Amino acid sequence: MKLISYIIPVYNEDKNIPLLYKELKKFFGVPAKAGDYDYEIIFINDGSTDKSSQVIDDLASRDSKVKYIEFSRNFGKEIAITAGLNYCKGDAAICLDADLQHPIDKIPNFLLKWENGAEVVVGVRNRSKSEGPVKRFGSWLFYKIMSRISETQVKPNSTDFRLLDRKVINEFNRLTEKNRLTRGLIDWLGFHREYIYFEADQRKNSEPAYSYLKLVRLALYSFVSLSLFPLRIAGYLGIFITLTSGVFGLYILIADKILHITNFSWPAILAIIILFLIGIVLTCLGLIALYIANIHTEVINRPIYVVRKLKL
Repeated sequence: MKLISYIIPVYNEDKNIPLLYKELKKFFGVPAKAGDYDYEIIFINDGSTDKSSQVIDDLASRDSKVKYIEFSRNFGKEIAITAGLNYCKGDAAICLDADLQHPIDKIPNFLLKWENGAEVVVGVRNRSKSEGPVKRFGSWLFYKIMSRISETQVKPNSTDFRLLDRKVINEFNRLTEKNRLTRGLIDWLGFHREYIYFEADQRKNSEPAYSYLKLVRLALYSFVSLSLFPLRIAGYLGIFITLTSGVFGLYILIADKILHITNFSWPAILAIIILFLIGIVLTCLGLIALYIANIHTEVINRPIYVVRKLKL
């Protein structure tokens, strides 16, 4: 039988883990839904501070299908998914959130598209019952910008709820970026893909692991890692400001010396121009600094994650 790996990143989800496990076991118990597949469930404990480790360990001791990877600290969801893909043994892997927002009943659709030749099957969220207007607008803005600046096509509202064929997993495991948006890297790999549309269920029993600050930071790293446009924009701004300031300076010279229609003093005009140019220079330096920071992270070559405990 083909083996399917279910990869579930966990951060402070001790109340949700038993619920998700129960839902998965119900699904596996119906052959018409689960199909003729063997399975493994891999929990990646991303430095949880609640009882998640104990709950996972208890499940693993009672069910040989349950495996787990426990990090030494919190490394983030993107890294947790990466670890799951590094260690999974399946012919395909399905990534799931532990908060029960990804509908289990859509999994047969993923498997069917995979059997019909899709190498990547992506879950695309139509809407989320627990997503507020601020987060919804931020998500819309992120994908709008990414679609304009990224060299890689990114599907709007695509999620980590996705199936990857073994050949895709093997290629993904060759990637070495430290700051990563997992779904962006999977999109960069290419391969034949299909889409499943779903409505995200209400989040259960816990707060979102990503704060607004973390989401903004992830968006910035995504822009830097998946596009060179922010770096190019510094050059574009330099050219634009040079031409604009040249025209503006010529206008002031003609208006003051020939037409005598300006009352601005030269020190005031000079101060405004200097402040404007300093703002542009600092903006460009900030963009360049993001890339330098990214280069620094890659060059020091620390491991992406540290495993404290492992059961596979």
